[in-house]
Amino acid sequence: MSSVIKKTDNFPYFGSIFDDFFSKDVFDWNAKNFSQLGSTLPSVNVKETDNDFQVELAAPGMKKEDFKIELNNHILSISSEKSDEKEEKKEKYTRREFNYQSFTRSFRLPDSAAADGIAAAYKDGVLNVQIPKKEVAKTPPKQTIPVK
Repeated sequence: MSSVIKKTDNFPYFGSIFDDFFSKDVFDWNAKNFSQLGSTLPSVNVKETDNDFQVELAAPGMKKEDFKIELNNHILSISSEKSDEKEEKKEKYTRREFNYQSFTRSFRLPDSAAADGIAAAYKDGVLNVQIPKKEVAKTPPKQTIPVK
């Protein structure tokens, strides 16, 4: 299970950029899931249930240790930084290959989200983050009210 780091230092607010938890990625520079530098960002699904918010991030080929998850003033940030280097030496040549991948996806949590109890797990190429709702925000069960 990945760990969540909770920070409490002050984070500047930028008005409406953080307004929509479900449809806007804080660092989403265009609609095609590409960063400003042209690297691909992993796709994210966000689902709300009666008891929690569920974030699914597609990241095949990674390990759970590759992820860093932080919560800072209701901003949930999921990031990863990974590099690989391979060197092959033969009689007449040396070949070196480098690979570097990094991303950050950040979301403003709604006020109904409970900061305590956030859990994350990585399985089959998908990072799942569960964010519980505060008790008062949970949907009450459906009731039938008799007519007298």
